Formats: sequence, C-alpha cells, structure tokens
Amino acid sequence: MASATSGTVSTRYAGRRIERVEDTRLLTGRGTFVDDITRPGMLHACFVRSPFARATITGIDTAAALALPGVRAVFTAADLNPDVKEAWHAVAGKDMPDTPRPPLAEGEVKFVGDPVALVIAESRYVAEDAADLVDVGYDPLPAIADFRDALTSDIAVHAAYPDNNAGGLAGAPPDEDTFASAAHVVKEHIYQQMYVPVPIETRGMVVEWAASTGELTIWASTQTPHELRAFGARLLGIPAQHVRVIMRDTGGGFGQKVVPMREDMCIMLAARKVPSPLKWIEDRRENLMSAGQSRHVDGDVRMAFDDDGTILAADIDFIQDVGSYPTPYPVLTTAAIGMFFPGPYRVPKASFNYKTVFSNTAGLHAYRGPWQYETLTREILLDVAARKMGLDPVELRRRNLLRRDEMPYFNPNGMPYDHVAPIETFEQAVKILDHEGFRKEQAEALAQGRYLGLGFSAYIEPTGAATGHLATEGCTIRMEPTGKINVYVNGGSTGNSLETTVIQLTADALGADITDVATIQGDTAVTPYGAGTQGSRSAPMTAGAVNEAGTILRKQLVAMAAARLGVEEAEIELAGSRAVARGDTEKAVTFADLAYRAYYEPQQLPPGMSATLEATARFTAPPTAPIHWANATHACTCEVDLDTGRVHITRYIVSEDVGPMINPNVVEGQIAGGTVQGIGGALLEQLSYDEAGNPLSSTFVDYLLPTATEVPLIEYGHVEIPGPGVGGYKGAGEGGAIGSTPAVINAINDALAPLGVTLTTLPASPAAIVAALERSEGKDH
Repeated sequence: MASATSGTVSTRYAGRRIERVEDTRLLTGRGTFVDDITRPGMLHACFVRSPFARATITGIDTAAALALPGVRAVFTAADLNPDVKEAWHAVAGKDMPDTPRPPLAEGEVKFVGDPVALVIAESRYVAEDAADLVDVGYDPLPAIADFRDALTSDIAVHAAYPDNNAGGLAGAPPDEDTFASAAHVVKEHIYQQMYVPVPIETRGMVVEWAASTGELTIWASTQTPHELRAFGARLLGIPAQHVRVIMRDTGGGFGQKVVPMREDMCIMLAARKVPSPLKWIEDRRENLMSAGQSRHVDGDVRMAFDDDGTILAADIDFIQDVGSYPTPYPVLTTAAIGMFFPGPYRVPKASFNYKTVFSNTAGLHAYRGPWQYETLTREILLDVAARKMGLDPVELRRRNLLRRDEMPYFNPNGMPYDHVAPIETFEQAVKILDHEGFRKEQAEALAQGRYLGLGFSAYIEPTGAATGHLATEGCTIRMEPTGKINVYVNGGSTGNSLETTVIQLTADALGADITDVATIQGDTAVTPYGAGTQGSRSAPMTAGAVNEAGTILRKQLVAMAAARLGVEEAEIELAGSRAVARGDTEKAVTFADLAYRAYYEPQQLPPGMSATLEATARFTAPPTAPIHWANATHACTCEVDLDTGRVHITRYIVSEDVGPMINPNVVEGQIAGGTVQGIGGALLEQLSYDEAGNPLSSTFVDYLLPTATEVPLIEYGHVEIPGPGVGGYKGAGEGGAIGSTPAVINAINDALAPLGVTLTTLPASPAAIVAALERSEGKDH
C-alpha cells in the first residue's frame, strides 16, 4: 500500500467490478428524471413548429389559442428574442465566430420543425391543443434538402452565408508526386447517412423564476449542469450566483445534451414572463425532427502504398452537413476528421480539405465521436486496398499499425500520440477471433453457397482533451461528523456511471471503506465547477480532481491520527476507514473517532491544528500531457443473405486500451452502448428528408433502431497501457461508436467480395445490399 502522505492513490477499489451504486434506484423505478419534477402551480410549454423546410413568416395570429381555457400565454420571436443578452457556449468561447441561432424563428423558417411560437398552458394536453390553434401565415420558398447541392445552389439558407459555406479548413496540400509514383493508389467515394443519438429520455427542463429574489432554478436533462448554469446567466443577463441547475437522473445524452439548444433558450426566456414554474418535455417526434442531426458527411479518400503495402500518403476531401442551426461543438470538431485521418497507422504524409455546409434540415449537433467519419473512411479504404493488392486486410494492417516502441509519435498533421500501442489491441482482437480458423470456415461456407465476411476497424482517439474550460475539473470531499464521506463533483452522468467510479476513486484516495462513501453530483449550488461529460473526459479529469482534493484531506487525517496515537505522521497508514500505526496494529483510530473529535471536541486537537475535514481542489491537466490517447480494434463477422439482403452478425469483438480500468463493468458497458449505436448506423438508422426538405423518419416506425435481434454478444479484450495522468486512466465514452460502423461495413464487403460488390454508401440496409447485388449482376452481363 502506498504511504498515506505520499500523494499517490492506492487501488483497493479501482480496477474492480464494483456493482453500480445507481442500479438499485434505476431498476426499481425510483430514479428522478426531469419529467418527474412537479412544482406548485407548474405550467407546461409546447412549441408551434414549421411545417415547411423554408418559408417566409407572413403573420402569426394567436387569438384562437389564447381564447382556449387553460392557456396562459403564447410567445413569438418578437416576445422572446429581444431578451437575449449573450448566447455563446463555453466549448467555443465568447470570441469565436458563430453561426446564427435565434431562440424562435425570425422572419423565415429554415427547416421542418423550426420553432415559431411557444404556447404556455396549465397542462401539456391543453398546450398541444392550443398549438394547433396558432395560425401562422407562411409563404413557402425553395429549400436545400440535400447538402451536397448547397455549395452551387442559388438558395441561401442564411443571407449572411450566400454560398452556404459555414466554414472549412485545409491542411498541407496533397503530395501529388507521391500519389503519381506510388505502386498502388486506392480511391473511394464514401457517403455516410444522417443519423442521431435518440437517447431513451428526450430533452427537457423545468425552469422556476423567483421574481422577488431574481433567482432562476433549472431542473434539466443535461450532460453539463455548470455550463447550462453559466449559459442561462449569460442569456438572461443575470448574475451566475442567482442561477441554480439541478440535474438528477438523465436517460442518455451521447453529445446531444452537451450544449443548450434553441428550445432551452426559449424556456429560460419565457420562465421570467410567466407567474409559475415552466416545464417542457420533448416528445419523440420532436426529438427526431428538431433536436438536430449528426454524422452526415460525403467525401473522397485515397491512399498511396508501395509494393509491400506500406502506406506512403493519405488524403481526405469532404463536406459535412451542418443543417440550418448547428450547435458550435460539432462544427469545431469537423476539423478533427482531417487531423485524425492518418489514424493509428504509420503514415508519413497526409492531407485534408473540408467544408461545412448549411442545408434546410435540423442543425448539426454532437454525437459520440463527432469525427467518426475519419475512421469509417480510412478503415473501409484499407480493406478495399488489401483486396486490390491481394493481401488479407489483417496483413495490411499489421504492416502499418504503430507499435509501443515508436512512441511518442507525431502523425503528419501534428497530433502527438503517446502511451498507446495500436498494434497490440489489433493482435489481441485477431487472436480472440481465431483469424485463420474463420478464414477456413469462410471458404467452406462459400463452397456451400453461403457468404460469410470478416471486418476489422482500428482507431485512435483523444480522450480528456484538455483545452479551454475542458482543461480543469473541481472536487470537494467532506467527511461528516459520523466519519462517512461525501464527494461532490459536477457530474453530468448520463449512464456513464460517474456515481460509481467517483466513489471508487474517493475510497482509494482516503483509504476508506467504499460503503462509507457517497457522492452528490449535478447540483450547481453545492458542486464545484466542471465541464461535464463530453470528449471522453470524465475518467481522467475526475480522477485528477479526486486525487487533488483527496491528497489534501488525507494529509489532514494523517496529522490528526498521528497526534491522537502519539506517533510520527510517516508512521500512519489509512485503510478500511481507519488510521493505523505501521507495525503496531494496536495503535489505531477509526475515521468516525477522528471526525467526532474534529466536529465535537476540537479543543482536544493539538494547538494550531485545523479541525477541517473538508477539502476542495481543482485539477488542471498539465500542458505537457493534455491528451490521453485511447485506441481499440473492432472485429465483426457476419453472414449475408443474398436473396433478402439481411445481415446477420455472428461475432463481435472489441479489444481496447483505455489504460487501467476504474471499473471494468462500466468500461465494457460504455463500449457495448457505443458499439450498438454504431451497428445501428451501419445497418438500420437513417434520418431522411424528401426533395422538398420534409422529414421522412420522425417516428420509430420509420427510424429503425437496433434490437437484441441485430446485436450479438460482444466479446471484450483489454490492453492496459497507462496514460500520462493520475492513475493512468483514459476516457472510454466514445470508442464503441467510432469503431463499430466500419467494422460492420467491412464484414459485409468481405462477404460480398466474391461477387465484386463493395458498399461505400451507408446504411447497408437490406434494400441497399440487394440493389448493389443487382447492379453487379447487370455489369456481369
């Protein structure tokens, strides 16, 4: 065990499969979600939304709605929008140029579902009835439904952006000489469809304005309670200390709930204009129609190889759909697609170029690994390249994946990889799979007329990226008079089990029994500032914050115990919620005894010794190690039915390195959740619009989600290379969703390779597979 005063963290609990402390509450239906919040006299909000993708608003008649019994108010842009003071998000900063984002549509609607008016009533039922009575005059206009047409269109989504280019970036220009002289050059055009996070709990908030004190209380479904608090204060122009955000249970976020969106702005603005607390709960149709879109990217990728299959150069040129009113987060992360495109491979030269493009659809929002297109395109391209060179995709990757002894390694775009060994997760996945055994099985199946396929996907991702407000995290640890311990962190837990992992870390930091530790999260009135759950930052940042506060409190406990037992501080060890003199177990004092003296008999402490048993500290990531690089390899096997186009996934393996695991159950749960989302993106999910910009998948009848039928048992392998931070922990939140889609697509393409079929347009739905097979048959004849 580490010395109690050494500042290191012991690991009695970290690394163990501790049962999640929140499960009993959630599984017995005792969770508290936003819709469970009821306040005296609470009113309900419902949005009036545009039925047109683009139209001029010629007038809004609210008389009929206001006449309906139970309706308290109807607000339009003229009522709410002028009250906005500031509307910037911390993820971008106050000085970063931003795209337009009015709370309610002003003058022109930009997509079907654009909020035009806000109805306030005594119940949601009345509010919805009243919304139907609001008479909005529209003069329909031509719309851009397909972002691929936007850059050359005469239609401008926003007048300030006449070419519909929301911004872009280019790296170093392609080395065309290398591409011209290389032994092998492989090119593909790859389109990824629009799909979305669909959290089990939609967006929502309850906002209560106390006019007498000028205080605002918000109960929210959010990943970032402190950012919502700061944003609300800026939005309304009131002191931040007058805003309190309370986040209890949140049923999934996946990036969609990182930053406040336009509806959130409306509810906060409207709350000051009504006499009672105001609740808005988004329904599923609204969520699919208006909460935003993700992934939608179209581009060209190419790689150059020498005779041996060694990568010489890589290039990606793409456009990303940002819809009409994007949130700033994913627009910023679009650059990461280009920067990360070389991936976990030894790539000497790389280039990228991209544009983000407006369209008359819902705005782009973050979704678990918003830069995922770089892995999708690179991994599909590598499999195509391997087939063209007559190599197994396993062998091609082996020749190019980075090794541990090459670290630190700078990719050609300047990304500083370290504390990773991508080849090791790859080889582990290959071993778990039994690659040679599968190839034999595949050949035997093909002889019988069955089409089996194997797909790999390797990636590397930055976690805990410590830039701006993401670079610091706070923690308070308080020992109560009973000796029990509460740890206070910002939270933002949306299924990623911060409730459990932070308790494990705190118990280890203090040498406490885990049953003596509890946590309080998600209440800005009592928790230190934190940036919430985004960018796979929670593990490394909360570990750092708990360690900072725990070191301070541990030092105080050691001093108190040494004085009580009459030994030197260096003799004290903390374990099992007790302080024990090293070598003399008879000399011991419990945390309960120390706390009793500190709170009730402080005069018994030595002169000058503080009675404080509480510590607050902030962890700031060092500039020398701002990124914790995680990596993984996904392997998928499948069988494709040529008649129906159905894909049956037979095995799924993930070998990952997220450093030492605080709780393997939590890590594997994160991988599983992301993997299922990626499988959905590969096979089923698609947020579609027709040529006029009308959404075609606004219910679960049309927007298909993966079920237990489509998802096999996931097998896990773990490689543990410690990261540069406290405990060596790396983030684990996004990798499953990044690596899974290309692994599935590669498995399908491998199965169909004997027929000359390669799918590069997603999703690989049954209809798409059958159509591709028919096209291939047509070419053969």
